[in-house]
Amino acid sequence: MTGKRQNIFKPFTALKNKLFARLYFAQTISLLGDAFTWVGIALLSFEFGGTHSAKILSTALILRVAAFIIFGTYAGVLADRFDRKKIMIITHLGRMLIVGSFPFVHEVWQLYVLIFLLNIFNSFFTPAYKATIPQLISKKEEFGNAIVLSNATWQLLGVLGPGLAGGMAVLMGLRQIFFFDAASFIVAGILIFLIPGNLIVKNEATLKTGSIKNMGTDILMGTKLLFQKRPIRFALFIELVAAIAGAQILVNTIGHLKGNLHLTNVHYGWTMAAFGVGATIAAFTTNFVDRSKNKTRILIIGAAMISLSIGMANIVPYWVLVMLWILAGLGQSYTEMPSQILIAENTDLSQQGRVYGAHFAWSHLWWAFGYLIAGVTGTYFARNEFLIGSVLSLTLLIALCMHRLQKS
Repeated sequence: MTGKRQNIFKPFTALKNKLFARLYFAQTISLLGDAFTWVGIALLSFEFGGTHSAKILSTALILRVAAFIIFGTYAGVLADRFDRKKIMIITHLGRMLIVGSFPFVHEVWQLYVLIFLLNIFNSFFTPAYKATIPQLISKKEEFGNAIVLSNATWQLLGVLGPGLAGGMAVLMGLRQIFFFDAASFIVAGILIFLIPGNLIVKNEATLKTGSIKNMGTDILMGTKLLFQKRPIRFALFIELVAAIAGAQILVNTIGHLKGNLHLTNVHYGWTMAAFGVGATIAAFTTNFVDRSKNKTRILIIGAAMISLSIGMANIVPYWVLVMLWILAGLGQSYTEMPSQILIAENTDLSQQGRVYGAHFAWSHLWWAFGYLIAGVTGTYFARNEFLIGSVLSLTLLIALCMHRLQKS
């Protein structure tokens, strides 16, 4: 038991690295604010669209991933060429200004514009952040702990954020919760500023190809490296399965709870918190299950869990739905984490920015497909949307597994 307890807390040893600790706490603060923002956006969608909120929310989320797809690969190349510290600070300030504008939105088109702009900055921040972790932590074991801690915290704040946001929306008013997120970006930006020196990757390849005209070549190289390794390629396609199922949760939970079950904002907050509970448990147990020989197995199990969990969502009572969303969260986390670790293990440090950027763009293209499907099913098949999403994701999972077996 003592050994297991030590393994659970082992990821926290990464915080002994003071530089990573500053980066980690900066990300933790801004992630808590992000949780408030996305709960606020979902509630705004219901405010504007009522029971037709699925159409508004799916469109908003498609715009979100469109920004990631368009700018994500460029962002990865920039993360290999320029000071990652400056990139993260600038993107934090930009997001602070945009999030602070959400309380003044009164038309759906305004919501769409702000979401697209917000996620342009997000698309430049994420590859820089992910590529900075191995830059600050050189030892492979410590890097693994940092990845686990970073992902687990992201999931944990997915637990706390929605529940707190739902309660604060009732106490303070829906629009006021966006100001919390704006303030979080200021604090996080200061912490990143306090990391000494710069975060430029100095290598011969970067010096030779430092001009903007070579960015197109680097973008294609990032995608090539992403698809070159069979384990990374399989993990990426498993993320498509999870995106189809996960998009149903993100798009249609609000309409189902408030439109079909006639529940409150607080119920929505805690339901999404349940999704985060499962994802957090999965993240902190990665040290037990994420061994080299088990990565593929965990990917398949995770995809099956989230696909099966949403299948009965339309017909079960609220408390059962909460339990299903915990299982779905477990599955979602198990389909996402191996990709990040596999990229770090199979890619040179000098190329990780562009590979993370390519992965960021491709994985969010999957979410664009998922959000489109969720919007259509939530609008036209409102009593069976989760069942349809489950069937589609399971069918794709079976096809991927059969293809892998044939190639073995």
